[in-house]
Amino acid sequence: MELLYKGKTKDVYRLEDGNYRLVFKDDLTGEDGVFDPGANSVGLTIEGMGKENLKVSTLFFEHLNDHGIRTHYIWSNIDKGYMDVKAAKAFGKGVEFICRYRAVGSFIRRYGAYVKEGDKLNAYVEATLKDDERGDPLITAEGLEALGIITEDQYKYIKKNTQDITALVSKLLDAKGLELYDIKLEFGLDQYNNIMLIDELSSGNMRVYKDGKVIEPMDLSALLF
Repeated sequence: MELLYKGKTKDVYRLEDGNYRLVFKDDLTGEDGVFDPGANSVGLTIEGMGKENLKVSTLFFEHLNDHGIRTHYIWSNIDKGYMDVKAAKAFGKGVEFICRYRAVGSFIRRYGAYVKEGDKLNAYVEATLKDDERGDPLITAEGLEALGIITEDQYKYIKKNTQDITALVSKLLDAKGLELYDIKLEFGLDQYNNIMLIDELSSGNMRVYKDGKVIEPMDLSALLF
């Protein structure tokens, strides 16, 4: 394997067959020891968290694949803490799409004059550029097109795909008595230029609540399994 990239929560390797291997870490994004899926720096480390996030990601990816959603997922080895995925071309330097069912986190910090924490948002989708130096700035569909990152048609497809994926994840969580508040997704292009879901699908990129209280990352895995 060839090490390509050491990320905040995963390391990425290229395999001899052209696919990639994601090795999950115990690190989580946040600030001052507090977990925040929207943060762009490592805020805390929980022993065993990497494998737990891998278990959750595997559950959701297999669920999405069963429902006809195109993803980069191939298979995972929970014991060894890695997931093998298809090669993907990122949009620009990476674009993340956040689907929000309820107001929380950075949405409150930005729009707190108009909403209270927990207010319903009707599957609102927003996009941010992956750019730690500039704080992952928000960008509009028009901005993405003007910069040559994502076309109008691609944006429409990704927005619909984001809402469909979020609905499937939410329904699975709901069956466990859990409520999804928001989720952060990333998409890329496969070798045929088809748009597919990439990265991970775990407690590291979603906020889940039970009885109005946020579920901590390690607790989410325990509740799901």
